[in-house]
Amino acid sequence: MSKGIDLLPALLPAEIVEDQPVEVPDSSSGQGSPYIVIVYNDDYHTFEEVEVQLQKATGCTAEKAEALSYEIDAKGRAVVFGGSGDECERVANILRQIRLQVETDRSL
Repeated sequence: MSKGIDLLPALLPAEIVEDQPVEVPDSSSGQGSPYIVIVYNDDYHTFEEVEVQLQKATGCTAEKAEALSYEIDAKGRAVVFGGSGDECERVANILRQIRLQVETDRSL
């Protein structure tokens, strides 16, 4: 049986500090890029579904997709890509194809 990703964030709302800069993963995910893509945790998708979609959307390795899916589960969200606004919208739209909760934002 596949393990789903939990919908509720791993952190309580009081522990989330909105003013902290979001760290963009290593250079393969666009470190220092003007925009980022954030994926949020949910109860509906298995780790495997998220990993496959991350690979399709970002071109990352299976190992990187696995690490990102575990970060999404543990922290409630993860920055999965960084790049130009158009690149981030393209990645976000691919992730949304399976109804992942995704947001694009300006990087700090």
